[in-house]
Amino acid sequence: MTIVSRILAGLALLALMGCGAGAELRPNASPEVISSASYRHPGPTALTLFTMINNRTGQGAHTSLMINGSQRVIFDPAGSVRLSAVPQRGDVLYGITPAVADFYARAHARETFHVVIQTIEVSPEVAERALRLAMSNGSVASAQCALSTAAILRQLPGFESIGSTWFPKRLMDDFESLPGVQTTKIFENDSDDKAVAIAQFEQALAGQ
Repeated sequence: MTIVSRILAGLALLALMGCGAGAELRPNASPEVISSASYRHPGPTALTLFTMINNRTGQGAHTSLMINGSQRVIFDPAGSVRLSAVPQRGDVLYGITPAVADFYARAHARETFHVVIQTIEVSPEVAERALRLAMSNGSVASAQCALSTAAILRQLPGFESIGSTWFPKRLMDDFESLPGVQTTKIFENDSDDKAVAIAQFEQALAGQ
């Protein structure tokens, strides 16, 4: 394969997977800011896999993982939904309150994409290991959202069957095969511009 062919193949792969398209790089929040924003959800310790599916092609476009342990965070590798009120370090978003979690899911659901949400309850020990792995992972390069998320899951007890993959939909299928997974889907007809939804949510937060 020539160099040009490799470049074209890589661009095609990036376009297919969609991870990181338009991702905004922000400085890491300080430990003090992260600590003050920390949110502990009262529900059971659990892992929630988000998969964004292209409504036209049926292909996966992005993968992220919400972890509910001693605190609730979202590991959003090369993601593009960022809020000023939600601190970020590496690709981990902190302070995932119910309102933020709901907005995060719905911000990805629009006229061109729907969101598949898969949740599985895990032991507190597994949730804490997932938290540590996500927090130590650092920032992820574009197009590696599924690959990096699968790498974290594969290190957890009970998730050894998860395959290493670059493709969000393949990871979604592997996750679905785990016992006890509960799946929901979000379809909405919002504008394809996520910036509009982000701006509206920021205004709502400022008015509280």
